[in-house]
Amino acid sequence: HTCQTGSGRVGRSAAAKKFESEAIDLAVRAHIRHKYTNYDELLMLGWDKSDARSHVFPEIQEVMEAWQSPKEELTDDLLS
Repeated sequence: HTCQTGSGRVGRSAAAKKFESEAIDLAVRAHIRHKYTNYDELLMLGWDKSDARSHVFPEIQEVMEAWQSPKEELTDDLLS
């Protein structure tokens, strides 16, 4: 998904089309931020973008670690 044309994310960049790991990492983190955290809600409440990103950073890290671990399975907590 991160490298699909038309996804509207970082994955549309030339770097991601070449599968550069940093660009793909940024796209995955953006997906997690918008899909698995309350980041967008915080922005709607008037939070500064930087503050909102800092606030949800631990949640993003938790999902990233779970996805990168072959032994762990995602729990409902990570998907909500």
